[in-house]
Amino acid sequence: MLVERVLPAARERLVIIGENAPVAEAARLLGSPHTNLVVVCDPAGAMVGVMSKTDIVKHISHCHGHACTIPVSNVMTMDVVACQTKDWLHDVWSLMKTRIIQCVPVIEAGSKPLGILYARDALEALLTEVQDEESLLRDYVMSIGYH
Repeated sequence: MLVERVLPAARERLVIIGENAPVAEAARLLGSPHTNLVVVCDPAGAMVGVMSKTDIVKHISHCHGHACTIPVSNVMTMDVVACQTKDWLHDVWSLMKTRIIQCVPVIEAGSKPLGILYARDALEALLTEVQDEESLLRDYVMSIGYH
């Protein structure tokens, strides 16, 4: 199963912020329910990093006065694990598990963000695929529908 199969859910979770936006704006976006990652984009719309709740907490612990208004580009994570729609979902899930990441951006050519893939969506899709295969195999073995 390819990542493109779960792209509709990933698109719904995409939250983008400009690289010059203040950290406080990223914090506001991350405060929304079901938003765990904000993709940071340059003016051309290419992903240059991400902001997580952990990034915000790390920064806020050192934040005094105007330090909270610095641009997200000074605080964001630039070493981003991302995937593309033609990647195998199982491979992406394995990488997420290994790196202990709960969500990854889905990008297209030029690092343009398409969505955010959550680990639970990947796992749910993979489990559904296994259940469907098991059901088909059981039907075949039991000769149901093959008379």
